[in-house]
Amino acid sequence: MQRKILWAFLVLWLTLTAYLLFLSDKWASAAPAPATISAETFNNMLREALRKDPDLLLEILRSNSESVLDIAQEGSNQRRRKALLTQWKSELNQSKAVELKGRPLRGATDAAVTIVAFSDFTCPYCQQGAVTVQKLLSDYNGKIKYVFKHFPLEGEGVARLAAEYHAAAGLQGNDKSWQYYDMLFSRRAELLKDGESALIKAAKDIGLDTRRLATDVKSKAVREMVTADMAEAAKLGVQGTPYFLVNNLVVRGALSPELFSEAINMALQATGKK
Repeated sequence: MQRKILWAFLVLWLTLTAYLLFLSDKWASAAPAPATISAETFNNMLREALRKDPDLLLEILRSNSESVLDIAQEGSNQRRRKALLTQWKSELNQSKAVELKGRPLRGATDAAVTIVAFSDFTCPYCQQGAVTVQKLLSDYNGKIKYVFKHFPLEGEGVARLAAEYHAAAGLQGNDKSWQYYDMLFSRRAELLKDGESALIKAAKDIGLDTRRLATDVKSKAVREMVTADMAEAAKLGVQGTPYFLVNNLVVRGALSPELFSEAINMALQATGKK
């Protein structure tokens, strides 16, 4: 990325310089190397060139559009990173207690950092976030643990139903809960298309006791677990998914693994166990 940005600036600078030299008889007859042109001289030449040919800059930008977009994206990423780091520093000592009992857990049980997800099996960004967290569990093996909680964006319908099926699957063991979690996210398109039949098929494919599942999914305990997760999310101010807590740090949306890692590193450093 840095090479592309530097190359774009170099192309722009050299093109403008060459154009300026071409316009000026003085520079055309005895053109010094671009490095000998002072900043003031170059700025004056640039203003004059753009005055005479206002479309010049647009033409250069069009011919280097991919590099220009890279520069814009890099600038946006840097601003977002700076804003997030400022936010996370302010949240380090803002305790955010959540109920973890009975929720599926992945990773080291004694890990210094806990990542809590409020998520929705029908959400494409949650699917992307699940992939990111799986990578982070590998990268930070033994240092983080991951807890999954439900925040279906529909009060009724397939999103809520998927949450209840997953909560019911968890009653058959932590491992089965995560197998079902992985299966549902991998089959998100089928879930949206086929609804409950996709949930039942996924349960069969990972070897869940489907008779027990059919009973448990209608139980008061399962409904209350999902409802409690949703109420907790609302109390935290969750408005969209995925929403993560990294100890006390809030991560909204499907961040890149690199940016997500910054939150983990900050949380680890705060615990003194980095």
